[in-house]
Amino acid sequence: MRTFLAAGALLIGLAGGAAAEVNPFGLARGAEGIVPRYLLVDANGRSVTNEDFPGKFQLITFGYTYCPDICPTTLVDMAAVLERLGERAARLQPIFITVDPERDTPQVLKTYTEFFHPRILGLSGSPALVRRAADNFRVRYEKVNLPQDPPDRYAVDHSAGSYLVAPDGRLAKKFAYGTTAEIMAEQIGQAMGNNPRPERNE
Repeated sequence: MRTFLAAGALLIGLAGGAAAEVNPFGLARGAEGIVPRYLLVDANGRSVTNEDFPGKFQLITFGYTYCPDICPTTLVDMAAVLERLGERAARLQPIFITVDPERDTPQVLKTYTEFFHPRILGLSGSPALVRRAADNFRVRYEKVNLPQDPPDRYAVDHSAGSYLVAPDGRLAKKFAYGTTAEIMAEQIGQAMGNNPRPERNE
């Protein structure tokens, strides 16, 4: 599937497929202009925003369930990251946001994401809300429909990669598509070490 990889490279500011460096304060380098905010809907019809996971990191990727290669590979890696993090995975909420809300209903997304890992949360919404979320993350996507195909048979070109959002709501990292689960887990663990869980006052 064709993707907007050139645009993704501009967003990421990476070389050789490595992830963007994160400083001790959790701010990403090479990902200017990204605002990690969204208002979408889960499989139960509940509104979900970027502020609904207090104390947790969010690992977010955009795609669609009809995607033949990039999205399944990304979700396999996301599941592997959870496994590699071990107990620390409790501090990470993985999220898959569709760029094809017409076909990817919340229930379709739930079935799809649970195939890869039960903790991956699929989010959908109206086309306008999905577009707003994608714009905030500077994700580009576009339907591709051949003239001989029916209207509901199309592909979606979209930016590839994953975003790590810190508990304070700031972008911590932008991972390029193809970054291994091993590298992602290692760098997410480092980000967690730089952002320790706040102690609760008893």
